[in-house]
Amino acid sequence: MFESLSDRIENAINKIKGYGTITESNISEVLREVRLALLEADVNYQVVKDFTNKVKEKALGEEVKKSLKPSEVFLKILKDELLNLLGEDKVELETKSNPTILMLVGLQGSGKTTTIGKLGNLIRKKYNKKPLFIACDIYRPAAIEQLKTIGKSLNIPVYEEGKNDPNIIIKNGLEYAKSNNLDYILIDTAGRLHVDDDLMLELNSINDQFHPNEILLVLDGMIGQDAINVINGFNNKLPLTGTILTKMDGDTRGGVALSARYLTNVPIKFIGVSEKLDGIEEFDPKRMVDRILGMGDILSLVEKVESVIDQDEAEKSYKKLKKGNFDLEDFLLQFKQIKRMGSIENLIKLIPGAKKIGLTNVQIDPKDISRIEAIILSMTIEERRKPEIIKASRKIRIANGSGTTVQEVNKLLTQFEQSKKMMKMFSNGSFKMPF
Repeated sequence: MFESLSDRIENAINKIKGYGTITESNISEVLREVRLALLEADVNYQVVKDFTNKVKEKALGEEVKKSLKPSEVFLKILKDELLNLLGEDKVELETKSNPTILMLVGLQGSGKTTTIGKLGNLIRKKYNKKPLFIACDIYRPAAIEQLKTIGKSLNIPVYEEGKNDPNIIIKNGLEYAKSNNLDYILIDTAGRLHVDDDLMLELNSINDQFHPNEILLVLDGMIGQDAINVINGFNNKLPLTGTILTKMDGDTRGGVALSARYLTNVPIKFIGVSEKLDGIEEFDPKRMVDRILGMGDILSLVEKVESVIDQDEAEKSYKKLKKGNFDLEDFLLQFKQIKRMGSIENLIKLIPGAKKIGLTNVQIDPKDISRIEAIILSMTIEERRKPEIIKASRKIRIANGSGTTVQEVNKLLTQFEQSKKMMKMFSNGSFKMPF
């Protein structure tokens, strides 16, 4: 997400660093680079024009002229204007009403039903709510079954009445929620191939009767500039409280995010970052701007780590490490936790300065983690707790049991020893940064 845009903007900022002062001539050259970067990212032309005009006006102002480091002031101007596009503050989801009713709307193929599952999962974990999915997409074949499958995998109940009238389904679903102490209702509505009167009549009827606390438009992040027409089409008929941009992990351009809020004034509340049912993130404009400008996103990284790391287990591992008892069972536990955090490459991109030290070129094959798991699980409990006893004959048995080679077993044991040494250095405070 935003990789190519981030690269182009970084090139523009590097040009500024070579200038002692900013002039009409050299700022025009830099802004041309920024303009092309935004257009290639599929940002709306009017948005690009307004953005670059404002940046130019500020860059030629007195503050920059008096600055000893024009590049730093220019970077701040870019940051401020990008925040102006995205909306300066994060817009929180409504969670205080009891029950809270959330209705998801959108076109067919936008990922609405899957997004319901992701939202329910997040709401349960973050806000400690008890969700209920109500199946009201009565037209799309298998939509109800898809929602039931998602609900079952998450252990979240789904209320459905087949192809009954959606208003009746919701009325009865709310009664079901009340009797079962469920306090967050997520309604999956029908979609169409385009915004039409029949769709809007049905959605307006639901809104008029049940007054949802949130009406969120689910939008395919890869549809480009047509997204503006879709948002306005829904917002003209329904009081949208926000949008959810799906498939943002597959879109390295991401221009819809930079255009949508500015042109429609409808806030982006979430983005879909993977196909998994935990693949959704709250949209925070400040963090997103930091990513675009290559500054990383350490807060999101910390949240990802905290969401999968068991604090008790982490404390036990730390104490064992301090005593010199860190073993392969602890090593395996760490790999399992890393696996739950998703793509290692995507996590690395959140580290500030990762690109400058070459970390973004790191490629980690998920099969490598599976191979490590297989090797460790092929060991006896004694071998995991006392790796030093693993000699030639044991290595052959472990390799055969895990479907790997003795060389791969040796590699794992070396990695374990190296990790153990590095963790020991960090825990003792003896590690010094190389700069």
